[in-house]
Amino acid sequence: MTRKQKKVLARIIAAAILLIGFSVIGACDLGAVEPWHKEIMFGLFMIPYLLIGYDILKKAILGIVHGEVFDENFLMAVATVGAIALGEYTEGTAVMLFYQIGELFQSCAVGRSRRNIAALMDIRPDYANIERDGELVRVDPDEVETGTVITVQPGEKVPIDGVIVSGSSSLNTSALTGESVPREVDPGDEVISGCVNLSGLLQIRTTKAFGESTVSKILDLVENSSMKKSRSENFITRFARYYTPAVCIGALLLAVLPPVCSLVMGQEARWSQWLIRALTTLVISCPCALVISIPLSFFGGIGGASTQGILVKGSNYLEALGETACVVCDKTGTLTRGVFEVTKVMPEEGVTEDELLETAAYVEHYSNHPISKSLKEAYGQAIDVSALSDVEEISGHGVTAVVRGRRAAAGNARLMERLGVSWRTPQEIGTQVHVAIDGRYAGYILIADVVKPGAKEAVAQMKAAGVRQVVMLTGDTADVAEAVAKELGIDVVKSGLLPEDKVTEVEALLAAKGKKEKLAFVGDGINDAPVLSRADLGIAMGALGSDAAIEAADIVLMDDDPGKIATAIGISRKTLGIVHQNIVFALAVKFLCLAFGAVGALNMWWAIFADVGVMVLAVLNATRALRYRQR
Repeated sequence: MTRKQKKVLARIIAAAILLIGFSVIGACDLGAVEPWHKEIMFGLFMIPYLLIGYDILKKAILGIVHGEVFDENFLMAVATVGAIALGEYTEGTAVMLFYQIGELFQSCAVGRSRRNIAALMDIRPDYANIERDGELVRVDPDEVETGTVITVQPGEKVPIDGVIVSGSSSLNTSALTGESVPREVDPGDEVISGCVNLSGLLQIRTTKAFGESTVSKILDLVENSSMKKSRSENFITRFARYYTPAVCIGALLLAVLPPVCSLVMGQEARWSQWLIRALTTLVISCPCALVISIPLSFFGGIGGASTQGILVKGSNYLEALGETACVVCDKTGTLTRGVFEVTKVMPEEGVTEDELLETAAYVEHYSNHPISKSLKEAYGQAIDVSALSDVEEISGHGVTAVVRGRRAAAGNARLMERLGVSWRTPQEIGTQVHVAIDGRYAGYILIADVVKPGAKEAVAQMKAAGVRQVVMLTGDTADVAEAVAKELGIDVVKSGLLPEDKVTEVEALLAAKGKKEKLAFVGDGINDAPVLSRADLGIAMGALGSDAAIEAADIVLMDDDPGKIATAIGISRKTLGIVHQNIVFALAVKFLCLAFGAVGALNMWWAIFADVGVMVLAVLNATRALRYRQR
């Protein structure tokens, strides 16, 4: 709970204690001071009333000064001041107290406000290496001019976009593309800033200034995209624009017109009687049931979602979920596990599967490459290092070694070509590791990012929940992306995308959707943060997702299960159903009581009972949002 929320809570507790105490005093017999009883009680009740409501009254006054009269603050001010003017001090103070409790619930449900996401992103390089007088000197990337040759050592980030002049290496691009497989680069290849150099020494000739490089663009997208993000307008504010003036004008007319008509007709005006009726209608029209039950319904929905492992950062996001017509998903880490596994072992004639996998695992033993790790995990046995010698890693190609006296090699097709070995082109989609033993092709091993269990069902559930279109955006290659999309039943797939490309695609989808429809983007990596901020709804995978993605998102799936997207939509629609029930019920009772109050059939006590009774029933109905069962 924030410091501001703690202060509000302290005010609520203090005001509640004073309200209860003064109500008890007011119920006592103060015969000795009877002439001053009303004035004393007025002064006493003003303490908790102003303690809990001074900020609401201030906002209402400022709204009048700035010409924005009819909002929820004005409505609360009029309703409570009207109750106090009728001598119902307890009612007026309690209504203001309940309103502040509802506002505190809303504030707590929203949780931490977003911080500057860029501060969480670790892709911004701190320096660039420039060679001066035979030594490497670290300089600020902003000071590097276009065309300058910079040096990137193993473990360092590429600070500026450019072209490799010399050196070969593997680049970790996961922070930018979200893909786990490192990219092999050689002289002449273009590289982008934000990548991490994993192995060899690289010399890069910059092609852009730092301010125009990829990493700067991503930071700019993150910092500015939230400014364009749509927001669901608070229902009470929208409703009060019409309800407040209607009630106030109606009460004013009720206080003035009947007495005037009576005077015209030569009858007694009875101003005090009609004034009391007008003030009674103001008490009846008090929006307590709405201002408490509606935030509480959303709060219950948010609480119910949290029990399902779904963190919703605000009621407006829960409301927007029910209007989601298009869900855009990142591939790696969202629909797939983001962990590479051996999916197929295809030995040549005369070689067994176990022999092929064992040879590959031995050759790759000293490598920390993700593909190497997947091979060793698939082999699953201890490596006898005494049987391994003459290990040589060929950057961008693979590894060669002597395994039990036999010359072996494991790597990509370029390694086979380099060794003069004819290889077989696999028909399957995925990353291929070709293996040669003693100069002969031994077969290949297929490695792929595995689709998450239940991902296909998750897509089907989203469509069953009313999502019109499911789109997949990925930085992976087209063949892999198409295969995953076909397996999962994705409607539209876009591949080979960088972060700024994903934002462009989401912008196009936002422009194409209906006015009342919402677009949700689901992602997990730092590279997804700009898109999460730009979409109507950003949904992040929390357990494995980056801090930047989680902070940028409006909704976080804490167990990384894409099936929870449909669950969240279901919770949203149930919550909205409860909200609509409370609105219809509260207004129906209010208008019925207003009609009876206007003709004098209801006195102040009945008005208070109607107000509190509606509030209690609406709140009880709102608690149903805490419970949700997926069908």
